[in-house]
Amino acid sequence: MLSAAYTDTIVWESRKKDPQNLSVLATTMDRTYDKNLPVSSLTVSRFVDNISSREEVDQAEYYLYKFRHSPNCWYLRDWTIHSWIRQCLKYGAREKALHTVKNKIQYGIFPDDFTFNLLIDSYIKDGDFTSACSVVEEVMLQEAFDLPSTRILSLHALASYRAMRPQLTVSGERALGASLLICGLRQDNNVGLSAQLLGNALLGKVEMLKGIHGVFKGMPLFWGHGYLDRALAVMERVATASGDVKLSKDTLDGMNDVLQELSSSSDSDSSGAESAGEGGEEEKEEDTIDEDDHAEQAKLPHYVSRFKELSSQLESLGKVDSASFQASVAVLAQQDLAAVEKSDLEQYLIRVQAWEAENTQLIKREKEMREKAEQEKQERLAAKAAAEQA
Repeated sequence: MLSAAYTDTIVWESRKKDPQNLSVLATTMDRTYDKNLPVSSLTVSRFVDNISSREEVDQAEYYLYKFRHSPNCWYLRDWTIHSWIRQCLKYGAREKALHTVKNKIQYGIFPDDFTFNLLIDSYIKDGDFTSACSVVEEVMLQEAFDLPSTRILSLHALASYRAMRPQLTVSGERALGASLLICGLRQDNNVGLSAQLLGNALLGKVEMLKGIHGVFKGMPLFWGHGYLDRALAVMERVATASGDVKLSKDTLDGMNDVLQELSSSSDSDSSGAESAGEGGEEEKEEDTIDEDDHAEQAKLPHYVSRFKELSSQLESLGKVDSASFQASVAVLAQQDLAAVEKSDLEQYLIRVQAWEAENTQLIKREKEMREKAEQEKQERLAAKAAAEQA
């Protein structure tokens, strides 16, 4: 979806080069670690910047892992992370980039929004919406939906993935719901409202099945009951709003499917409770469902009734968009993506220049420290020689 200008490497490749022999760098880092001494972030940066083959990507992954588990782990540079993702894309190792992003705690790979865009777009261009959504999930966990371009790409990936009608686990629905909700909250338009509706609906389903602890654990979500109620609140907001505000019909259908599935599940649970007997104790869910969770589950019939009322109201007001959620996102991308790209590229150029200035300063400091260390060494040798002569 991103233009050739956005994904072009000319700005990045035109930086001042610092050629290095990777074998020498690897040997230096290994010896340093063997002595239980810290490797500098500058050394790791040089190694990543000088990758020239697919095999060297694997080597770099190892040293990123070693650096993350060293005393200097907090000092991995932002430009090193950006360079790592670019090198993975350049040398056909995109799965390595995704692996390190999803295992960020082990590798320290926390990309910025521009870098996230490059990775998401590469998957979208190949039609791999499952992997694209895996990246979007990481964007959601980092709450990095600051750029309009990131929100558009993310919503496109999420809508396209949902259009494939994947068979989702509860954790998969939670991740999809949270991504839709948090991204949708940053879009004050029809697409954003539809994303909020569907996101709240999916999270509401998880809440009904697993309790509120099954929703917010490990997620940047509001710890409060009533996600289905929040989905209905989105519908009510659209119904009472002035102007041409609409919800996509297929997102309303998605909410309806959730309510129907939960109603069927509730009926099955009620009918099966009497025949469960003592054996039911062995099949208790791992998730803790407390009294408040049971109280929320009891509201399901009210939510179903309220949904029907609001759906009829939206239909009568002409506030149901017949276009699919995926089509609405595509229109948004066509209208806005080119304009927001320009701002991204301007900010990226400024960021690269700042990275270059910081890198230059680090190299200067490294040189000064080496000269100082060499001077102190010579002074010690001179003192030792003088003592021996005496």
